[in-house]
Amino acid sequence: PTIDSSFFIPHFTPPSMTYEFGMIGLGTMGRNLVLNIADHGFAVAGLDKDAAKVQLLHTEAAEDVSKITGRARTVQGTTEMAAFIASLATPRRVMMLVPAGAAVDSVIADLLPHLSPDDLIIDGGNSHYVDTARRVKALAEKGLRSVGVGVSGGELGARFGPAMMPGGDPEAWKILKPIFEAIAAKAPDGRPCVAYMGAGPAGHFVKMAHNGIEYGVMQLLAEAYDLLRRGLGLSVAEIAAEFEKWNTTPELQSFLVQITAIVLRQPDDRDGTRPLIDIIRDRARSKGTGKWTSQAAMDLAVPAFTIDAAVAARDISARDTERAAAAQLLTGAAAPTAAPDRAALLDALPHAVYCALVMCYAQGLDLLRVASKEYGYGTDLATVARIWRAGCIIRAALLEEITDAYEANPALPNILQDATIGGHVVSRQAPFRAIAQTFITLGIPAPALLNSLVYFDSYRTARLPANLTQAQRDYFGAHTYERFDAEGTFHTLWSEVSTAQASGPAPQAESLTKPIG
Repeated sequence: PTIDSSFFIPHFTPPSMTYEFGMIGLGTMGRNLVLNIADHGFAVAGLDKDAAKVQLLHTEAAEDVSKITGRARTVQGTTEMAAFIASLATPRRVMMLVPAGAAVDSVIADLLPHLSPDDLIIDGGNSHYVDTARRVKALAEKGLRSVGVGVSGGELGARFGPAMMPGGDPEAWKILKPIFEAIAAKAPDGRPCVAYMGAGPAGHFVKMAHNGIEYGVMQLLAEAYDLLRRGLGLSVAEIAAEFEKWNTTPELQSFLVQITAIVLRQPDDRDGTRPLIDIIRDRARSKGTGKWTSQAAMDLAVPAFTIDAAVAARDISARDTERAAAAQLLTGAAAPTAAPDRAALLDALPHAVYCALVMCYAQGLDLLRVASKEYGYGTDLATVARIWRAGCIIRAALLEEITDAYEANPALPNILQDATIGGHVVSRQAPFRAIAQTFITLGIPAPALLNSLVYFDSYRTARLPANLTQAQRDYFGAHTYERFDAEGTFHTLWSEVSTAQASGPAPQAESLTKPIG
């Protein structure tokens, strides 16, 4: 159809052709994905209740088409559900990009009367995997196919190539594969950054884990910035230069390191003499996906020290008024007798950040490994790492080594057990520990980095003091424990020594240890 950006067409009048793909929700992400799909030769219909968003789609679809494809895009938008559905080829492929939660259920309810068996519903928002599991089951009972797909890359990613994580009906994925592979980001080896993540809500679970890693990485970079600023007294421009240098290395090259340098270089548009970062309020918001990651990890007994710390760091940042009052009352670490060695710190910090980043990715991937086994998703971790190499927010050179590690050993329990990755961390643990000590000495909080070191030391420790925890639990609650020298579970009738008797000889109270069951 002809697209006239000067005249708003609120509905198809009537459609002169069928459209291969439908998008509900024409906000920034939805509109950009529509244009991306159309750029690759597919006819796309869009639906939004907001007429202004439909008009904006028409306007953008008509602009600068020759710069990308040299031909007009086949795009049309409407505000009317019936006309939208009527325009789609069957089986219909309808993707939603609306806010997670009740809005998704509302759109599905509006869609259902218009759909036929074998039509596809695709949820491209940041839905909680628990909600996706419920919807997949309910839609299957109605004969409809559904796909929950995580989409990462932000506004530019949606427009020019996101990383995409679809899960759900495998037959539905086969139908969507040509479109999604065409529009996805391409890794350095040319492979599209999209692949089937597994059954049920696996796509949204993988995206949730991605976002948990994202929380951790962002917090680690913020802590590094804080140490350079307050610990060494570097200017914002000097810190930006350090991040730019890091982004040229194979250990730290990544999207988030790159944009950190860009952010630090940005001047305040109200006062060109100062960096914008200096007047941005120090309270970080969130949409909840990091919290979901921590909750899922706890449900599955997966230790996620770095991710948990990053979530908590955002929580305490929100208490800025309370923190300001506490700063007037509570003193911190005494000033060191000598200033930190600038050259030594600048040399050690990137090694410490690398080690902490490995811990963060290790925790997120371990969560996916355990969840896939527990919930039957069938998620392949080599595939996950491969599609994260481009397009998504956590893309990084490190993912090349992680991909290689899982391809070499699909049963790898943790990337720290890969000889290459684990070896890199072991060889860098001296600067890792030195930087952790510097944070502590200076009284600069580093929850993510310090918990990353704790994770490393816990994971490499053959015997942890949990034996004492088990003994305590058995003492006060008869929860039982296990032994190294015998099979089964045991309970002890523990000896008790009163406070009055504690100063004299201990009584020979009866003690009994017996197997349970």
